[in-house]
Amino acid sequence: MGSRPIRKILIANRGEIALRIIRTCREMQIATVAVYSEADRGAPHVAAADEAALIGPPPSRESYLAMDRILEAAARSGADAIHPGYGFLSENGLFARRVAEEGLIFIGPRPETILAMGDKTAARSLMRAAGVPIVPGTEDAVRSVEEVEQFCAQHGFPVLLKAAAGGGGKGMRIVRSATDVRAALSAARSEALSAFGDDRVYAEVYLEGPRHIEFQIVADREGHTIHLGERECSIQRRHQKVVEETPSVLLDAALREAMGEAAVKAARACAYENAGTIEFMVDSRRRFYFLEMNTRLQVEHPVTELRTGIDLVALQIGIAQGDPLPMTQDQVRFNGHALECRICAEDVENDFLPATGRILHLKAPSGPGVREDRGVSPGGEISIYYDPMIAKLIVWAPDRAGAIARMSRALGEYELLGVPTNIPLCRFVVDHPLFAAGDFTTHFIGEHFTPEKLRRQDEQHDVYVAAAAVCARLENERASRGAVSPSPAVGGKWRSKRADFMRGQ
Repeated sequence: MGSRPIRKILIANRGEIALRIIRTCREMQIATVAVYSEADRGAPHVAAADEAALIGPPPSRESYLAMDRILEAAARSGADAIHPGYGFLSENGLFARRVAEEGLIFIGPRPETILAMGDKTAARSLMRAAGVPIVPGTEDAVRSVEEVEQFCAQHGFPVLLKAAAGGGGKGMRIVRSATDVRAALSAARSEALSAFGDDRVYAEVYLEGPRHIEFQIVADREGHTIHLGERECSIQRRHQKVVEETPSVLLDAALREAMGEAAVKAARACAYENAGTIEFMVDSRRRFYFLEMNTRLQVEHPVTELRTGIDLVALQIGIAQGDPLPMTQDQVRFNGHALECRICAEDVENDFLPATGRILHLKAPSGPGVREDRGVSPGGEISIYYDPMIAKLIVWAPDRAGAIARMSRALGEYELLGVPTNIPLCRFVVDHPLFAAGDFTTHFIGEHFTPEKLRRQDEQHDVYVAAAAVCARLENERASRGAVSPSPAVGGKWRSKRADFMRGQ
């Protein structure tokens, strides 16, 4: 198949990833079409695109997940390609197939690949056949309590039940004893059905204290496949990534080479095309196992971009239009260290509940080696309808110690009022001596973080609370004169200041 230059891309997404794609398209002189729900009429990605199309009401199922409406918008706009970003329809093989049937280019892998790798049991079978190490588990979905009990008897406890049709921590339950089996299976099935419309779950041996490390892979239509290094994603909360970095302090040259080769082998086993990620778990004995494949761009892709100097979105577009990979594995150059923190609207002192409200004030950090990818602006609304991630804060430095110091400084500069955020949690992580030493697992937050460690017990805390209250009152007065609407919640910088006081406690 020959090259087919892409001239206009519809971005089937919203927020920071839509803006991220628009910026690369502008550099490549490719026209862009944004789609938006009624809740996103005033969103930055809508204003940034060359064109914009309303696709429905705020609920995702009636807008960003509505295939017909997105395809209709593409047809009306004359777009010749669709970029799905991440989330929403990005790993929906049926959507990718419909895009192709409409004569459009899907900027991602082939539909068959998405469908094959989206089913976790099928993906495990494919990796096993390709010789990629996998965690011991059932080959097919378990159908009964008795099957789970039999697996537990054979492999011992703990055992992990996982949704066959999805990831992201949904449909997962740990079974630590025989008395847990029935309830865990029921809960995993119920959550899997709710999240993915498929209640199948499978069982695998649960790895205690693992590290979560993924490799970025890219492949062109001719089957040339390379990796762009690893990302350490072990700092998680409830299986959701919070802090990511590259390179991983855990890997030495030999282990890095072995995992990179396994990632490339995994991609070739499913005839992969475009950008994707092979995720591994590494146990306490430094043995690695295939976890899953993400057939899309990852949230944490910027750390790879900063370390390699490669624009992954531009690479995706080039591959989609038939261009060969512009480099070989030997030509990939790695430089320095990069860190990313996901800035989310959530109340860290109230069991991390997602927060909503209007952003009253926002000033992002800057300076050498600091990048912020954000999809909201001051005055923007954090609604109940979408993921609570506000922004991604990314830093680069020549070495890991410098990157940690830069991230700590940048988090301290981040000013945000109107909604509570997880900035204090991010600061807690990057300032922790165990993180600096590289001594952590996927259980780090659960083992070391408590809200009490953010609570200031001296009088300086009251000073900052008072200052925040004054600021909020001034914003209320502005709102009454026609400026942005007020919100009773206060977060961001003032909460970050409280974290400043508690460092090391």
